[in-house]
Amino acid sequence: MATKNRRYSARIRRQKHVRKNVLGTSEKPRLSVFRSNQHIYAQLINDNRAGETAETLVTASSREAVARDGLETTSKSDLATAVGKLIAERCKEKGIKKVVFDRNGFLYHGRVKALADGAREAGLEF
Repeated sequence: MATKNRRYSARIRRQKHVRKNVLGTSEKPRLSVFRSNQHIYAQLINDNRAGETAETLVTASSREAVARDGLETTSKSDLATAVGKLIAERCKEKGIKKVVFDRNGFLYHGRVKALADGAREAGLEF
């Protein structure tokens, strides 16, 4: 199947390059971020499972009504910060304090950076 476009194939190349080195364990799971045109998604993944597939521990997204509660504006950056705070709160409930950040091939600025800052602000350590 042909790649969608040059940006998509460049992101996939960056994603593979980073994924070789970034590995989530049960003590330090991987915080993976996916950014679409409208929404942003974050999930905590434990990759270190002997021979099995990776296990998703916690998820949060901008599509959830919980993420939008209390926001005055619904700009994409504000939503990303709210999602970062939401995933940090859910991590605290599971007893997770440290994570490895996986930007998933996206550049670390804008909404990806806002999500990371929101998670740090809520007490998650990268």
